[in-house]
Amino acid sequence: MRRLIAALTAAAALLAGAAVTPADPVGALRSVLAPGHGVRFTETAVLSGGAGERAEKRREGVFALDAEGAVKALDVTITGGEHGRERAIGFDGEIGGTGYRSGGLLAKYLGKGKTWWEEAHQSHLWHTELLGHDQQLVNPAEPATLAALLADGRRSGNTVTGVITFEKLERVSPWAADATHIGWDPDTRLAYTVTLNSAGLVSGVRSTFTFSGGLEELEGRTLHVDTRYRRWGGKVSIEPPDPGTTTTELCVEGRCGWRLPG
Repeated sequence: MRRLIAALTAAAALLAGAAVTPADPVGALRSVLAPGHGVRFTETAVLSGGAGERAEKRREGVFALDAEGAVKALDVTITGGEHGRERAIGFDGEIGGTGYRSGGLLAKYLGKGKTWWEEAHQSHLWHTELLGHDQQLVNPAEPATLAALLADGRRSGNTVTGVITFEKLERVSPWAADATHIGWDPDTRLAYTVTLNSAGLVSGVRSTFTFSGGLEELEGRTLHVDTRYRRWGGKVSIEPPDPGTTTTELCVEGRCGWRLPG
């Protein structure tokens, strides 16, 4: 009898394991992608280097996605940075990307009555400048990106672990290709762990890489980013700030009217 109970327990465990590791995560992802829908996320980024120096930043927000998983708009609140709480709203329109930033370092450079700085670009949503160089470079909402991570990684239960170079990530991922620092060193190796939920959708991505080029203050430092995703396929509505609170000009040493090239 004990042997029978043990065998039944083992069989139940195997069935439960099969239930939480669907065979087609890319298909599950495609089923929830649609204009006007998206995903919510929380993220912790830790930048380490030097003599144990660590800096932690936290992000929480929402991505509006299109049918191919591209981020068409974002609304993200950032805390833990050296300049205080920030919020970023961005849009990638038909002509170019437009970003809005509030709080943080920019707050002291805005004119009276203005709480948002508007910045437009010609080609795409410049998300690195909105979210920071310590953002998550892996966008698991892109089917081609998720497929590459699954193909190159090793799957165990509901997790997939692997390593991908910046060069390959850039080829499959528009999100990564539009990141400022992806081209600094194409041979940089990014280690990742993707966690899937019982529906086959990504519930988390952890990534780690060491900066080997680019900004001097980042070179040689290692970035660890842990991102959690929820409410895949939920309706998303992201609106720009009230025009009365936005400005394209900055004030420096009491003189306003400064503009950055964009």
